[in-house]
Amino acid sequence: MIFITAKFRVLPEYADRWPEIAAEFTAATQAEPGCLWFEWSRSVTDPTEYVLVEAFRDGDAGAAHVRSEHFRTAQRTLPPHLAETPRIVNTTIPQDDWSELGEMAVPERN
Repeated sequence: MIFITAKFRVLPEYADRWPEIAAEFTAATQAEPGCLWFEWSRSVTDPTEYVLVEAFRDGDAGAAHVRSEHFRTAQRTLPPHLAETPRIVNTTIPQDDWSELGEMAVPERN
């Protein structure tokens, strides 16, 4: 799978509204057949920073995402709300879901 993590620093005046601002793009991406997940989180140390964790089935699915109309629309509509160019880590890994963090295994509860 293609695994991507991106950090978006949003202008302070838009920080609380970022989920709403990105909602259409998020929903359209989540509906793509090759999207495994596309999830936003807000930093606990910087309220203007959002972290996007996304995964696509394979390179073809990732390419289809970047060629989609909703991606092109996001390229025009999201940057005016950003303080800087987002930073990204993009890699291909040989799995298709999250693995368990064995070092913090939770015992079965009754």
